[in-house]
Amino acid sequence: MTPYDPALSHLAIARDILLTPFGLDESRLSKVLASMFSHRVDYADLYFQFTRNEGWSLEEGIVKTGHFSIDQGVGVRAVSGDKTAFAYSDEISEQALFDAAKATRTIGRQGAGKIKVASSLQGLNGRDLYLRDDPLHSLDANQKVSLLERVEKIARAKDPRVVQVMAGLAGEYDVVLVARSDGVIAADIRPLVRLSLTVIAEQNGRREVGSSGGGGRYDYSYFSDALLEQYADEAVKSALVNLDARPAPAGPMTVVLGPGWPGVLLHEAIGHGLEGDFNRKGSSTFSGRIGQRVAAKGVTVVDDGTMQHRRGSLNMDDEGNATQCNTLIEDGILRGYMQDTMNARLMKTSVTGNARRESFAHLPMPRMTNTYMLAGDKDPAEILASVKNGLYAVNFGGGQVDITNGKFVFSASEAYMIENGKISYPVKGATLIGNGPEVLNHVSMIGNDLRLDSGVGVCGKEGQSLPVGVGQPSLRIEGLTVGGTV
Repeated sequence: MTPYDPALSHLAIARDILLTPFGLDESRLSKVLASMFSHRVDYADLYFQFTRNEGWSLEEGIVKTGHFSIDQGVGVRAVSGDKTAFAYSDEISEQALFDAAKATRTIGRQGAGKIKVASSLQGLNGRDLYLRDDPLHSLDANQKVSLLERVEKIARAKDPRVVQVMAGLAGEYDVVLVARSDGVIAADIRPLVRLSLTVIAEQNGRREVGSSGGGGRYDYSYFSDALLEQYADEAVKSALVNLDARPAPAGPMTVVLGPGWPGVLLHEAIGHGLEGDFNRKGSSTFSGRIGQRVAAKGVTVVDDGTMQHRRGSLNMDDEGNATQCNTLIEDGILRGYMQDTMNARLMKTSVTGNARRESFAHLPMPRMTNTYMLAGDKDPAEILASVKNGLYAVNFGGGQVDITNGKFVFSASEAYMIENGKISYPVKGATLIGNGPEVLNHVSMIGNDLRLDSGVGVCGKEGQSLPVGVGQPSLRIEGLTVGGTV
């Protein structure tokens, strides 16, 4: 596919892909929406999607797997009060739309309600945060394999203890179009690329793993030689550090979190609890606490879907609303939640551009985009120097949280002990255990080194996985429980 004329709007491109080939236009979409309002419905929408994606993996210098897929379809949704009816089809046609619309009408009582469907659809302009070209066509197959071979060669050359290297490349081209009962039609063209690198290092019979990678809403030209060098440095360093790591101690201690990816702890322990659906239902520990202090002074947390080229950014959310930079916690005070249309209406507040869904076959719900804590005024070296004995957690692996009470468990994949204000030796097996809101209140120093992750985040909620961004500056946290191995 040749690149589209940049003068064309997102909506014009999406029409050419999702409507015109199937004999659809705005007037036909309006008729489908109107058919749902023969019953008492508050809101309805149609979500069209075309997705092309691929993945390549290389191990021991050989391409082990490769896949390519195309998916398209439409989701039809009607909302009445707090009830939702939803149907989807991988066939895009006028008949399929009317059939799906008929299925959704069962949610409302027969007879027209007070809310009327708009008589026509008007285009709504979103943002313009990334290129509209298909990243899968930015390199040919040989060049993609060459890219993986290059990063493998770079990683192997870093240290003779590197015994195995695995690299992966993934790309996606996603075109979405939303038509709403309030008369809005909007579209987005979403490219996404990611490169992942895993190395295994061996010393005296002991093996350890290190990983790195990144990406965003670019094409494959984003992965420059300098960036490949950076990924290799990070992955190899992590593996070599762990070769010398000692068992982590356990117990309450002062913990310093590094900048960037450790923000995944903030995302899990705090972010999910600030999504509107959990708060409307009263199941979040933050429910009913707008205007109250929920964190230490200086702690400001935002969710920002408007950042150029970021993995979690969107020109519009999956209900056709422009994304925003939403302040969730300001100087320790809870200011708001992330909202989609239904939860915002039921909570009598505004939408925030946070409605997201995995695909046309899934319902939208309030979800994070790029969630991070703003920088403070402390030099990171000053933060470390202030700790007599504690843990310095640089990188994290997996974790989990219970949003009803904020309790979390996270495993540090790279961590060090701090002794008398200096980093001493690496430790392995450190697990951070705590309560999200409590941890926010125990933040005592905030670094001036805000960093976002490299573009690898994936967030899961109710079975749906989505790309997200995380970030934070260095943080000193008092009395955090560390689960160790000694």
